[in-house]
Formats: sequence, structure tokens, C-alpha cells
Amino acid sequence: MNKKQKKLLFRISISLGLFIVTVILEKLFNINSILLLVMYLVPYIISGYDVLLGFFKNITHGRVFDEKLLMTVATLGALIIGEYPECVFVMVFYQTGELFQSVAVGKSRRSISSLMELCPDEAVVLRDGTEETVFPDEVETGETVIVRPGEKIPLDGIVLEGEAAVDMSALTGESAPFDTFPGCEVKAGSINLTSTLKIEVQKEAHESTAAKILELVENSSLNKAKTEKFLTRFSRYYTPAVVISALILAVVPSLITGDWREWVYRALIFLVVSCPCALVISVPLSYFGGIGGASSNGILIKGANYLEALGNVSTFVFDKTGTLTTGEFTVSGIFPEEGTSSEELLHFGATAEYYSNHPIAKSIVKAAGDICAPESVKEHSGFGVEAKTEKGTIFAGSKRFLEKSGISLPENENSGTGVYIAFEGTYKGFIKLSDTPKKNINVALDKLRKSGVSGFIMLTGDNESAAGETAEKLGIADFYAGLLPDDKANFLEKLCKEKKGKETVAFVGDGINDAPVLALSDVGFAMGGVGSDAAIEAADIVIMDDNIEKCALGVKIAKKTKRIVLQNVVFALGVKFAVLFFASFGLTNMWIGVLADVGVAVLAILNAMRTLKIKE
Repeated sequence: MNKKQKKLLFRISISLGLFIVTVILEKLFNINSILLLVMYLVPYIISGYDVLLGFFKNITHGRVFDEKLLMTVATLGALIIGEYPECVFVMVFYQTGELFQSVAVGKSRRSISSLMELCPDEAVVLRDGTEETVFPDEVETGETVIVRPGEKIPLDGIVLEGEAAVDMSALTGESAPFDTFPGCEVKAGSINLTSTLKIEVQKEAHESTAAKILELVENSSLNKAKTEKFLTRFSRYYTPAVVISALILAVVPSLITGDWREWVYRALIFLVVSCPCALVISVPLSYFGGIGGASSNGILIKGANYLEALGNVSTFVFDKTGTLTTGEFTVSGIFPEEGTSSEELLHFGATAEYYSNHPIAKSIVKAAGDICAPESVKEHSGFGVEAKTEKGTIFAGSKRFLEKSGISLPENENSGTGVYIAFEGTYKGFIKLSDTPKKNINVALDKLRKSGVSGFIMLTGDNESAAGETAEKLGIADFYAGLLPDDKANFLEKLCKEKKGKETVAFVGDGINDAPVLALSDVGFAMGGVGSDAAIEAADIVIMDDNIEKCALGVKIAKKTKRIVLQNVVFALGVKFAVLFFASFGLTNMWIGVLADVGVAVLAILNAMRTLKIKE
């Protein structure tokens, strides 16, 4: 507990002790009424002076209708009609509930407090051969920082020198250390565990991974769920309605029966029970806990509204390359024409693609092994390459490229993702390439199915054949191929409109071309590790370690949070309305009333805190 909480606990303990002593003395001795009033006033003021001060301060600022009004009127009313024990009991237990709430909220905040410590306060930068300790925002891209064992990496960059194990758990939720060596990317906020690293800075401090995470977490409270917004509006009208109802209950029956004390007492019970603490505390706490629990698992949710929407998702739409697949191509088939061997065809393709940095070209070169570089290469952007060698000219590229170059292809040529090869004007064959599905993707899809997601759709810019092959491997029935970024955006916009009000649609992507689609979907997931900055910015939820299984965990957390919120709303309103009904007919007293208020609030808060403990 913090200093403020300890102070409140001390006040509650002193007040409760004095209250018990006063009750015992009242039973044992015939105490003067004025002295008895003073004896009860002491624990009342010790426990509730801040509530009373807050009430009068609110009046001066025009904010009258809140729980401080209900507690002040109820306790002072009990005091006026001579119900001294009830007066003190109500205030002490109300403050006990406030303490419990404060501790619970603090625990929820601590679930994401480690994120607030991601950014180190300083960085050691190497300038002109000398080490300088500066603030991270003073380091520019291209400079070299030195990170020693036990220190946090201050900025995103690439390792220049050193090999070390790096703890990325604060970023990804993954406890296993990540081995780094020269050429590896490292993220700000990670901790160097073993040996000194020299890192070339790739991003300035405000653009680093840690800075973006902090921004997401700090802004998450601004995006409230529909349930939270409803409760805010509900409380705005609820409290005045309760005060007016209590006033009517106190005055009208009293004018009829003449028994003012009895009906005022019932009205005071009505005020105590009707305090909306259980709802206004537990519902936001549930969402806050859900966001905190998700962040501890490497899932950053930008607001309670997205967490709420995720709990209603029935359809997941996936980008293919980099999301469902690794984006790394491998040669999956070689189809030479008659008179050409597979080795010769592969050699032709690798020679032509020797200088290319395209993933498809690299995979062909890798499959061929040792080859000689061509004498010259002419690139035809978007179509293919024309490579000159000692023996002749090789054409490698799309079907359209070969046809455009005057090369005829047989009618039964292969289709799919791959490269068409020709040598000296004659078609030689087709090299087929496949994008490898991520190893855990089938497990992730199974988990999503078990969590209640029924629809899966794959979108890709690949041709129909390659898309169908991937979809079949993954068991995805619906897929759309040959889509440009605008086509994907239009598809998502149309799908979301069709399902609006019935179901929620989630999109999962990673590339810069996915940013418009992420923004248009009901819930957008971005892969944070390899995902582009634009995709992370546009997304509603960021998976920090690129593990697509976290989508299913996010759905599980969202649905559990939704159930807990519903439980708290039904439980709190059910108990309160029941006790209010009995109080109106004089079938309960203020002791039960305060238990119905504080007890319900405590149980609702305990239930809300379960959102922090959701694991896979």
C-alpha cells in the first residue's frame, strides 16, 4: 500500500476501535446523551472528514450529485434522528470500501507499470572515440550506443559488435531470452543480460518501440467501452433520481402517517443502498484489468472499446504474406521442358536472378548453390530480368514478360507463384515457389475456433493458384486473391457494413499496405515485432512478439472481461434493487443497507480483479 492508503487504513482502524469501545460503554453504562453524541462523533469525523469536505467542496463547484452527497446526507440524517451507531458504521464501512477500491486499482495499474519503466533515463553514446552519457532523446540515428550487462537498451537499433542474451519480456511477454549477434535488430526497453553490445541507432527516441508502447498505454484510458459510457450517462441521472426518490419516501408517507422518524430512517437506508460505487468502480476496473492482463502477455490493446469489440468478434480476416506465412519463399517444384534437366533450369534461373534482392530471386539462388554471375543484367521492373552470359541470354520473370519478349509458351504451362525461364528465345521451363506457412498457424486457428470464432477469410495479392494452395494447407475455405491494397480496404469496408450490428470483424496484418485495412476493420491486429510503423499506428491491438496465437489469447481475455462486467452489473443492480424494495417497506435496517452497498462493491471489485489473471 502507498502512503495515502496506509493513512486511510490507520484512520479506519482508529475509528473502528473507538466505535467498538463506545458501543460497549453505551451498553454497560448510562451515558449522558450529549457525551454519547460526542463519543460517536469522534470516530465519525476521524473516518469521514474527507468525505464531508469533498461534499462541501463539490457544492461550491456545482457538482452536487455523487456518492459523497449520498453518504453525507445518509450519515448526517442518521445522526439527526439519533441513530448514532448506524451513522458511524455507514461511514467506516464506506471508507473500507474506498480503501479496498484504491488497493484494487493500484494492483491493476501495477500490471502495466512495468511498461512505464521501459524507457531508460540515459544512454551511453560513442562520439569521437569517447563515451558520453546523455538523455536518449539526444541520440541521433546512425550513432553508436554502448549497452553493458544489466542495462536497458535505450533505442531501437542493429547490433554492430558483441553477442548477448537479451530479455524482451517487458515488450513481448515472452520470458525466454533472445540471443543477439552482429546484424540482429534490438528493441528499446529490452535488457542486456550477459555481455557488452555496441548498437547502431536506427530510430530516434520518440519513434522507438518503447516510446510507442508507452503512448498506447497512456492513451488507452481515453477509449472507453460502450458499457463504461453508458454507466457514465446512467450515473448522471441515477444519483439525482435516487435523491428525489428518497426525499419523496421521507416526506409523502410522513405527511400521511405523521411518523417522520420511521420514514426518514427508511429514506436514509434508501440513500445508503443506492450508492452506485459497485458499478462505477468495478466496470472500468474490469476493462482496465483486462488491458493490463493482456499487456503482461505482450498484447497491447489501445482502449476498452477495442477490448469490448474483440469480445464480440465472429470473423477473422487475415493478410497472407507475413501474417499467415513467413514471407520466405522456397523452391517447391521444378518443371523443365523436354530436353532440359531440372539442374540446368535451376541454374538458368539462379544466374538470371543473381543480383536481385527480391525474396523469390534469393530463394532460387539459394536453391541452386554455386553459380557464376552473369556478364550483365537488364531489369524490367515488375516483369522480370534479362541476363547476358557467355553462352547466351536468359529471360526470367512472369508469363507476360516472356510473351512480351516474343517467347511462346506451351498451353499446358504451370501456374502459381514462380518464375518462367527462357534461354536464347526458347522457353525452358517453370520454377515454382511456395511461401511457407508459419509453424504455429494451425494451432492458432484451432484456438480461435475453440474461442467461438466461426469465420476465417484470407486476403492476398498473390495469384489464385498460390492463394488456394496456402488456404488449403491452413483449412481456410474463403480466400480472395490478386487484391491490391485498395481492393483489400474496399472488401473490409463492405464486410463490416454487412455485419454491422450483428457481428464484429477483426483483421490481422503486418505490412505498410495493411494500414488502411486495419483502420477500416472493427478490430485491427498488427504484428508488432516485424510489423511496419504505419500498421502499428493504424491497428487497435498490437501483438508484440508476432505470435499469431496471441490473437486467440486476446479473444479469450476479451470474452472473460465481458462476462465479468456482465456479472458485476447484474449482481450489483440485482442486490441493490432487492434491498431498496425491502427498505421501502421497512423490512431492513441501515446495517444491512451499508453491507448491501459496501459488500456488493467489495465482491464486484474482487470479481473485476480476475481479469488480471487470465492466461493461455
